[in-house]
Amino acid sequence: MSLHSRGMIMNSRVFLRLAELCFIGLAVLLLCGCQNRSAQKSTSTAQKEEAASGPKIPPLKAFDLSMMDRNVKACVNFYEFCDGGWIAKNPVPPEYPSWGTFNELQVHNREVLHQILEQAAQDRSAPEGSTIQKIGDFYASCMDTKAIDAAGAKPLEPELQRIGAIQNLGELQSEIARLQSMGVDVLFGFGSTQDEKNSSQVIAGAEQGGLGLPDRDYYTKTDPKSQQLRTEYAAHVQKMFELLGDNSQQSAAEAKTVMDIETALAKASMTRVERRDPEKTYHKMNVSQLKALTPNFIWEDYFQEVGHPNISAVDVAEPEFFKEVNTLLKSVPLADWKTYLRWHLVHTAAPALSSPFVQADFDFYGRTLEGTKKILPRWQRCVRATDNELGFALGKVYVEKYFPPEAKARAQKMVQNLIAALRDDLKTLPWMGPQTRKAALAKLDAFVPKIGYPDKWRDYSTYHVTRASYVENLFNGNAFDFHRDLNKIGKPVDRNEWEMTPPTVNAYYNPLKNEIVFPAGILQPPFFDPNGDAASNYGGIGAVIGHEMTHGFDDEGRKFDAHGNLKNWWTPQDLKNFKERAQCVEKQFDSYIGIDNIHENGKLVLGESIADLGGLTIAYRAYQKSLEGKPAPKTIDGFTADQRFFIAWAQDWATNMTPQFARLLLTVDPHPLPRFRANGPLSNLAAFGSAFGCKAGDPMVRPANERCRIW
Repeated sequence: MSLHSRGMIMNSRVFLRLAELCFIGLAVLLLCGCQNRSAQKSTSTAQKEEAASGPKIPPLKAFDLSMMDRNVKACVNFYEFCDGGWIAKNPVPPEYPSWGTFNELQVHNREVLHQILEQAAQDRSAPEGSTIQKIGDFYASCMDTKAIDAAGAKPLEPELQRIGAIQNLGELQSEIARLQSMGVDVLFGFGSTQDEKNSSQVIAGAEQGGLGLPDRDYYTKTDPKSQQLRTEYAAHVQKMFELLGDNSQQSAAEAKTVMDIETALAKASMTRVERRDPEKTYHKMNVSQLKALTPNFIWEDYFQEVGHPNISAVDVAEPEFFKEVNTLLKSVPLADWKTYLRWHLVHTAAPALSSPFVQADFDFYGRTLEGTKKILPRWQRCVRATDNELGFALGKVYVEKYFPPEAKARAQKMVQNLIAALRDDLKTLPWMGPQTRKAALAKLDAFVPKIGYPDKWRDYSTYHVTRASYVENLFNGNAFDFHRDLNKIGKPVDRNEWEMTPPTVNAYYNPLKNEIVFPAGILQPPFFDPNGDAASNYGGIGAVIGHEMTHGFDDEGRKFDAHGNLKNWWTPQDLKNFKERAQCVEKQFDSYIGIDNIHENGKLVLGESIADLGGLTIAYRAYQKSLEGKPAPKTIDGFTADQRFFIAWAQDWATNMTPQFARLLLTVDPHPLPRFRANGPLSNLAAFGSAFGCKAGDPMVRPANERCRIW
C-alpha cells in the first residue's frame, strides 16, 4: 500500500511483491508511480478553518448493528444486509474519493498522530537531531503555508537551471540519476531488491516507470473515457508549464512532447497482470549484458552518479521496456528530454509548492481522476506527509502512547491460532500429494509473524530536517530513502526491516522474506478489540491474518519456497490441481460487474481473491477450534456466534466511492471492489449458508458445481 514521497518508485517492485490487505487511497499510491504521492499536497487555507473540517468519527465497533439494513435478506445480498444502513448514512465526504471503515480508522489514527505532532511542533527545546525535533520541525514546515506560498516555485529553480544546462546524453543521464535520487520518477525505477533466486542477498533492480498517469492502460485504451482523460491530462501538464512561466503556446507544445514520450514508455511497459508473475520479471544481468541491452545508456557512469560504482549485477524486471528506453535516448531530441524532466520535477514537487501548483495538481489528480470534490484539510496532509517521511520515528511515539502490550499479546496468540488452523488444513487437503504437502508445511513453519511495530527502529540520524523549507525536507527525505535503499546492495537481507509504519491501517505478506506483518494501526476496532467478542475478532482481524497467511500460497506466493526463493516446490499433478481451483476463483470474479459495464479482471485480482477465500476459511476453522471443550457462545443482539463472525467480515468492507474512483480501481487495483470482497468468498462457504439458513438457489449460495475451494 506504500510510502516516501511521490516520486520514489523504487522499491515499487518490493510493493509489487508485497501482498497487502487493501489499498487505502489507491490513487495516492499510484498516480506518481510511487508510494505516498498525495502526502505532500499543500494549500494556503487558514489552519484554524481546516482543523475544524472533515468527518466526525463515532467510536468504532467490531460488530455494529447500526450499520445493518434488516430490509435486505442475508441470503440475497449479505453486503447490503450487513452494511446497507451505514452506506445510506455515510456518503463520500468531499475530501475523499471513497469512504469506508478503513478510512474511518485511518482518520481516527490521523487525529491521534495530529496530537503527537502538534505537541512536538510546539516543543522548541527538543535537542537537535532528536525524534521530537525531527517530526516536530517537519510537521511545522508543512504547516507553514505563509512561507510556502511566498516561495512559489523558487525551491525548484536550482534544479530547473541544471536541466536547462544539459547539452548532451551524458549530462542527461547524470540529471536522470540526480532526479531519481530526489524522488522524481523519470524514465525508470532503480533501487535494491532481494535476489528472487537467492533471497538471502540484496542486488540492484531496475524496472519500468516514468509515467504521469496511473497505468500504461491510460495511454493505450481507445474508449471515449480514456481519450477524454488523456486530453485532460495534457491540459493539466500544459497548466503546470504555464505556472513555471512558459507562455500558452509553448506550454501546449511541451505538453504534447510529454505525452509523446510517456505514450512510448507506456506502450513498452508490461501490464499489471503480467507483472504479477515473478517468473516474467526476473532477469538478472551483469554489466556486460546490461550494456548489450541498452548500449545508449552508460551504466557504469550511472552507478557512479548514484554513489554505487561497484554494482556488478542488476535484476531488470522488463527488458523490452529498457530496449525502448535505449531507442528513445537516441531518437528523442535532447530538448524534448529536458521538457520531460522539467515536467516530472514539477509534477513531483507540485503538492509541496504554493497554492496555484497545489490547486492545479488537485484539480486533475484529485477531482478529475478520483472524483474528489475538495482537498484534504492541511493538517491531515501534513500528518500523512510526516508519517510518509518519518513514519518509524513518529510510529515509535505512537506505539509508546497508544498501543498497549495486551493488544500485541492477544494478536500474537491469534496469529498462532490461525497458523495452527492452516497447518491442520494443509495436512488434510485432499487434492495435495505428500511431497508438495511436506514443502507447504515447511513453508508455513518458516513463517515470520511481525506484530505491532519493529524490534529495531529506523535510524534517521543522517536525515536533516529544518523548519525553514518544506520542499527541502521532502527532497532530503527522498534522498535519505534512496541512498538507504541502495546501501543494502551487496549485503545480507535485513529480516528485521518493516515495509509499513506502525500507524498504518493495513497488513502485508512478503514472499521474499516469508513474513506476515500486522502494524499497530490495524490492531484496533473495528478489526480487533482485545476485550471484545471472540467471534467478531476472528471474523475481523482473524480473517485479515488468514488473508495474509494465504498469500504465501496464492497464485504468486506459491512460486516462492520457505526461504523466499523463486523455486518450484510442486509436483506436476498438484500444480495442475491448484491451477484448476484457482481458475474457479478467477472465473467467479471475472463475472462481477463494477461500473459502466466494466468487469473485474479475474487475473488481476486473483491473488487477493484467493487470499480472501482462504483467509476467511482458515479464520472460521481457527474460531471453531478455539471453542473446543467450551459451552456454545451466547447469542448477542439476536445473532449467533457464527453469524457474528461473518457479519464482522462483511462490515470490514463497508464502502462508498465516486464513479471515477471505482473506474480507477477496476483498472489498477489487484483487490476486488469492497462489495465483491464481502460477498464473493462467502458465497463459496457452506458454513456461511448454514449460519443464515440459506438454501440452494439463493444469490448468496453458489451452485455446488461452481463453488471454489483451494485452502
